[in-house]
Amino acid sequence: MIFTSPHPPVEIPETTLTSFVLQRAEQNAAKVAITDVSGDREYTYGQLASAVRRAAGGLHARGFGKGDVLAMLTPNVPEYPIAFHAAALAGGTVVALNPLDTTDDLASRLNEAGASLLVTLPSELAKATALASRTGVEEILVFGEAEGATSFSSLLAHDDAPPEPPIDPARDVVVILHSSGSTGYPKGVMLTHRNMIASALQTQLVAPSAGDEKVLAVPPFHHAFGLSMVMNAGLLQGVTMVTMPRFEPEAFLQAIQDHRITRLYAVPTMIVLLAKSPLVDRYDLSSLRSIISGGAALEPDLARLCQQRLGCQVSQGYGLTEGLPSFMQADDPDDTGSRGSVGVSAANIECKIIDVTTGGELGPNQNGEILYRGPHVMRGYLNAEEVTRKTLEPDGFLHTGDLGYVDDHGELFIVDRIKELIKYKGQQVSPVELEAILMSHPKVADAAVVGVPDEEATELPKGFVVTKAPVTPEEIMAFVAERVAPYKKIRRIEFIDQIPRTPVGKIERRSLKERDHAAR
Repeated sequence: MIFTSPHPPVEIPETTLTSFVLQRAEQNAAKVAITDVSGDREYTYGQLASAVRRAAGGLHARGFGKGDVLAMLTPNVPEYPIAFHAAALAGGTVVALNPLDTTDDLASRLNEAGASLLVTLPSELAKATALASRTGVEEILVFGEAEGATSFSSLLAHDDAPPEPPIDPARDVVVILHSSGSTGYPKGVMLTHRNMIASALQTQLVAPSAGDEKVLAVPPFHHAFGLSMVMNAGLLQGVTMVTMPRFEPEAFLQAIQDHRITRLYAVPTMIVLLAKSPLVDRYDLSSLRSIISGGAALEPDLARLCQQRLGCQVSQGYGLTEGLPSFMQADDPDDTGSRGSVGVSAANIECKIIDVTTGGELGPNQNGEILYRGPHVMRGYLNAEEVTRKTLEPDGFLHTGDLGYVDDHGELFIVDRIKELIKYKGQQVSPVELEAILMSHPKVADAAVVGVPDEEATELPKGFVVTKAPVTPEEIMAFVAERVAPYKKIRRIEFIDQIPRTPVGKIERRSLKERDHAAR
């Protein structure tokens, strides 16, 4: 059975992403589009659109165009959408990188994508220079000034008309994001102009923003949640965005108060803070009207606590990097639908639930793997045709790796994850990657990693280790920490006599999670 959206279908414009999201820039020319949380730098819609056009011309003058790749290695700053959309307008592809990732991880992604330009901050120049020596990066651009790099502002000196390369919105990839998908190491998710237009449009439809909306842009733009629902949908709807380069509790609360933020896009870690922290009482958060949670499942009781404390609507949506957003709770705070759901499907989205053993389609209120399709679903994984075939059905349905059901009202409930991905503070952590590092330790004979519940982080990566020589948990955790990004660190270790495995050798992660739960 295929579950269809209760929302009427909408037409996806056959245009480019940049022209779509900046279509109202002229009429909003005097309005502030984006500002730094410190207030040091801001761009009106008119200034931003002009900077995008001039930077696209500057890139074109450097020979950058269709088929070329520009990498972004920067946290959320006001210039991020300028560089992103300049590359898109010039006909190129952007690979959005996480600055917290290791040099090895970043070099691999740059080489895989074939990036020739790298945009970063002066503070990241040493890392960027090291990456350039290991990849095909030919030039480093920085926001600001730094010796040994080209100032991004030099691109803005071009007054020529921006290039108009031939773009096929349904086929040409505008951005590569990274996701672990259902299993294994992070993979490049190829999203076309049409995919990203559909995503921004769906956000506008399921979570419309008022004309005076002020949004705190703290979800990172290198993540689908921040790039699509915050940055691109924000530009499309003419909101004012306030960028934060990183989440710090007191700075986060101060920014809401000082900038009179009306809407938050947040991960559950932030909602724990808002619902329970005594810090909140020190700040005036009365400007908040709505909070939309994403990145990981939000506990209904937590949403209720936050809503009651702040007096604003708290809702959550659901989707993957491969297709976001797909489901969203109703805006109506008096909605009688269960807070345990992630809402109904967005316009143009079809969903089906299949038996995890037989693959047969299931009906309402039956648990199975969640699949969905729509115009926002990725083109495929970069340089991974076999994995793409396993994830995308020939008819366009995307395997999510999540277990759930659709009730009689069309609301989707997430029950569990079939996939092994760990969600740590909204970041994706692959247990397979951590297991490989654990197994490289000379005193480790076998290992498994699972996510265990944590109120603040959603999940913590926990390692179960079989040793072959005396070793301490601290020694093992330090060993892993030296080789991974901070958010990927193993936070707990438990020594075990044998890793439980299936007859074909797969780790029985559920039994390890049950073991952890029983020990609490």
